[in-house]
Amino acid sequence: MSTLINFSIFPLDKGESVSAYVARALKIVRDSGLAYKLNPMGTAIEGEWDEVMDVVNRCFEEIKKDCDRIYMTVNIDYRKGKSGRIEGKVKSVETKLMHP
Repeated sequence: MSTLINFSIFPLDKGESVSAYVARALKIVRDSGLAYKLNPMGTAIEGEWDEVMDVVNRCFEEIKKDCDRIYMTVNIDYRKGKSGRIEGKVKSVETKLMHP
């Protein structure tokens, strides 16, 4: 696995609370079988490029079924030959905080 993304997706035309739409997207992420971690501002997913991008596309297709305006951000970190970075990147920083 070499692609780590953090993305968020939500409609802009459905009022103040959009958690039901976020949950629809997260179900797609969860059902993909890829490693993921929900955070307050998005979801991190790790996998091969095509797998990860397919999940993002399926989330978009799901939300656009009944939304006319969608906001999405995607941050991507590609690194050849690495895996386990959802947890590993955080642990690396935490270790450095404890042992400067």
